[in-house]
Amino acid sequence: MYTKILVPLDGSELAECVLPQVEAITTGCQVSTVVFARVAEPLDIPEGESRLALPEEQWKRLEEIRTHDSQKYLEQLAARLDFKGAQLETKVLSGHAADALADYADGNDFDLIVIATHGRSGVSRWVWGSVAERILRSACVPVLMVRAPGCVIKV
Repeated sequence: MYTKILVPLDGSELAECVLPQVEAITTGCQVSTVVFARVAEPLDIPEGESRLALPEEQWKRLEEIRTHDSQKYLEQLAARLDFKGAQLETKVLSGHAADALADYADGNDFDLIVIATHGRSGVSRWVWGSVAERILRSACVPVLMVRAPGCVIKV
């Protein structure tokens, strides 16, 4: 049923809480490929600040460092995992997280996206937003959202 899974990660323990579920799905569904992806979002410049404060070469260097660090993180993660029978790949994307991940999933024949969620609701979700929720709403492939350990759902 699932042969290619996308696992968005941001370097946090929360994001990595999906790994046991991904391993179980990989084993149970005989998944052939798992791609761990991290998005290097553009540097955010505060309102009123000028990008001219740094030369263009320094901006490019900062972006290269962020991309390199993201790739290094993903490679180290993949090296410590062993999902029997599945090829583990890594991908660093650029752009805004939800859009970049949804576009990448839609354009690369993924069968499933597995992503962690804080489980926020109400005002905190509105203030902080939710990359997982935006992916759920915009991706054209199924999305499995895994709540963070210790998440308490208020009724």
